[in-house]
Amino acid sequence: MSFSTPMMKQWQSLKEKSKDALLLFRLGDFYEAFLEDAYIISKELDLTLTKRHNIAMC
Repeated sequence: MSFSTPMMKQWQSLKEKSKDALLLFRLGDFYEAFLEDAYIISKELDLTLTKRHNIAMC
């Protein structure tokens, strides 16, 4: 999957190095998870899963 924003490129780079870790990115006052991490976290913590530009996030 190709990402166009610097943040998502950074996420992809970190995820490749830490495939077994769940990554959370701080965006302002909140933390967000993306793609497969978002699916896992939303299920385990009963959070709402959303999508933006076909990218799952919570």
